[in-house]
Amino acid sequence: MYDDSYLHYEDFEPGRVFDLAPVTVTAGEIIEFASQFDPQPMHLSEEAGKASILGGLAASGWHTCALLHRMLCDAIISRAASEGGPGIEYADWKRPVLAGDTLSGTCTVADRRLSASRPAIGILTIEAELTNQRGEIVCRTRQPAMMRLRRVEKAQ
Repeated sequence: MYDDSYLHYEDFEPGRVFDLAPVTVTAGEIIEFASQFDPQPMHLSEEAGKASILGGLAASGWHTCALLHRMLCDAIISRAASEGGPGIEYADWKRPVLAGDTLSGTCTVADRRLSASRPAIGILTIEAELTNQRGEIVCRTRQPAMMRLRRVEKAQ
């Protein structure tokens, strides 16, 4: 399924940083996501957003996490021997993501270990941080990710 051209567990040394390519969030995308998944007023209209503590039409925190996950897919997951993830430790939404904001960020391998129950799998701990175009942190996450080993007998 995965050949050696894919990133494997062995390629994810703690401290390794991956850049996440910029994404601009549009008003239409915010409203579309919110209409389907988080229909609160501040996510559905500019006026309601301005009247809220968010200061404008703001993406749902779940929308921000979905954008982050897409950025992770584009930067890492689509070229890795990924086996998914068992959950998320935390997602902190630090500032509102407003219509027109451009998000970029990094993903850092914080730690890794071999799975006790699955010898061909390693568990990474990854920390991601998104900033807006002003360099303000808008979201931080920490989550485990399961990654296939390239060679089980040579795993460390």
